Amino acid sequence: KVGQGVIIYPSAEILFPWRVKLGDHCVVGAKVRLYSIGTIQVGENSVISQHAHLCAGTHDYADPSMPLIRANISIGSGCWICTEAFIGPSVEIGDRTVIGARAVVVSNMPGDMVCAGNPCRPIKPRIMKE
Repeated sequence: KVGQGVIIYPSAEILFPWRVKLGDHCVVGAKVRLYSIGTIQVGENSVISQHAHLCAGTHDYADPSMPLIRANISIGSGCWICTEAFIGPSVEIGDRTVIGARAVVVSNMPGDMVCAGNPCRPIKPRIMKE
């Protein structure tokens, strides 16, 4: 599902597009990789910047056959996923959150925060101008 006014750069790579839900007016930047083994949902007015990688799959490494596991990703509305960030399986990011450049997100991030690092963690509140 692709909302109105969505921009997907031609170099973006989407593995299984039928498992991707993009809200109105969001942007999927240059060379973004949406590895949509599981569902990837991006809220309205969110931006996924260049070279970001959203990986909605993993393996059960405790099982010798290492079966593939679908693990959904949810990005809230009004978010900015900065350049080269990695969003791992089963991650939920709250509304209006910024994920810093090259962050490695392996756990949920709260809304209205600026988050960064490896592993990613909330750094400070995102205070919006009026």
